[in-house]
Amino acid sequence: MSLAANLWRENHELALASLNNPFVQGIGDGSLDRRRFSYYVSQDAFFLRAFARAYVIAGAKAPDWEDFIQLHELAAGVFGELKLHTKYARQWGVDLVHVQAAGATRRYTDFVMATAWGHDTGMTVTALTPCMRLYAWLGQQLAATEPAPHLYSDWILTYNGEEIESLARQLEALVDKYAADSPQVRAVYRYAMECERDFFQAAFDSLSA
Repeated sequence: MSLAANLWRENHELALASLNNPFVQGIGDGSLDRRRFSYYVSQDAFFLRAFARAYVIAGAKAPDWEDFIQLHELAAGVFGELKLHTKYARQWGVDLVHVQAAGATRRYTDFVMATAWGHDTGMTVTALTPCMRLYAWLGQQLAATEPAPHLYSDWILTYNGEEIESLARQLEALVDKYAADSPQVRAVYRYAMECERDFFQAAFDSLSA
């Protein structure tokens, strides 16, 4: 089994924690309060901008020209997610420009950027992979329930799509190519998974904040 596959398997309980979070379940069945989702859209837009920058930094450090190109193409893939957020923002009047990052968001973006600036390509793609793999998996799991069309159907459709799965596989291939199996790599992957779980929880808790 590849390193990326092992890392995903070893942290599967954190993936399940995200799937079972009431925020994600509310997206799945359409019952999520729109105010919670609006909060999430703004915070995730802030995060995705850091995510795209980390791709570019990892690309600049990549030894192979082909991987430099691929990481820049992965950064471009983030724009597709941002377009989905922009659509919701226009419909619901969410400000994606003047976003005040919440604690869980800042914790995640600071980690991603510190990893990108302070480490090599292998460590950075290890920090970025959990997000892409988790979202692809969540989209697949939610789509498998075949929910009736609702407010968040586009979200499920996007993350259940082949494009997201392909991006996740590309990242995992880069982990296998550049990252060594070490305690630090395992810790970085797990921390990113914990940040994902906490990010969803913060979105659900936003109405009581």
